[in-house]
Amino acid sequence: MAHFSDDLFLGTAQTYMGVNTNSALGDPSPMDLGVGPVGRIYVWDTVPAAKVANNLVTSTTPAASGSLTLTAGTSVTSVTLNSGSTAYQLDVPRAVAVAQVAAGTSRNFTVSGFDYYGQAMSEVIASTAGSTVNGNKAFFQITGIAVSGATTTAITVGTADIIGCPVRFNDKGYIARCGWNNTLAEDAATVVVADATTATTTTGDVRGTVVPSSACDGAKRLVVAVLLTAIQCGPNATRAGALGVTQA
Repeated sequence: MAHFSDDLFLGTAQTYMGVNTNSALGDPSPMDLGVGPVGRIYVWDTVPAAKVANNLVTSTTPAASGSLTLTAGTSVTSVTLNSGSTAYQLDVPRAVAVAQVAAGTSRNFTVSGFDYYGQAMSEVIASTAGSTVNGNKAFFQITGIAVSGATTTAITVGTADIIGCPVRFNDKGYIARCGWNNTLAEDAATVVVADATTATTTTGDVRGTVVPSSACDGAKRLVVAVLLTAIQCGPNATRAGALGVTQA
């Protein structure tokens, strides 16, 4: 027996908006095609592994500009792409973090790879001596990390607890629910909405990110309900509306 999982559209529905003589509605103008399309809630359910400071690049002191040696550390898997090249796949789409020992020279680190949908993307993260700097974009696969020059002190590159949403939300009001760690109460997560500007190496994530209120550990579950709008799930939905602007 055939099975269909798409939304069911039953044609136009009479709503008589603004045409009821007993209603004070004068605006909007009379409508008889209903209000739609019927929206839906996207349930984003994930259990992110604990962040690791050096699971992409172990401690090294770059002596010059160039590519860094990548490693498949904890919660990172080495995979072969269709092109035959190697990528380092994260447990979930998440941001990359660069840590540098104090008294070093700050440099730009260019991270290259792909998002969850296979779109090529890159980000420049400027290191700060003596601290850890998180990127803003959620990578799923990393294909290369390059440094702009010598750092004079050791650096590591790993993952952050900034988790990338699979669908775009451009306003925090579209987050209907953010659950964390098997708790009924709403989580006090840090939410960053999608960056709708033309993507560059310094713009934010094209779909939006969530940082739970406590550290990820591979056991706590993140459940986020995202209200989808007509541009995401209606008959006139677009790729950009659902997944954000094209990555860069």
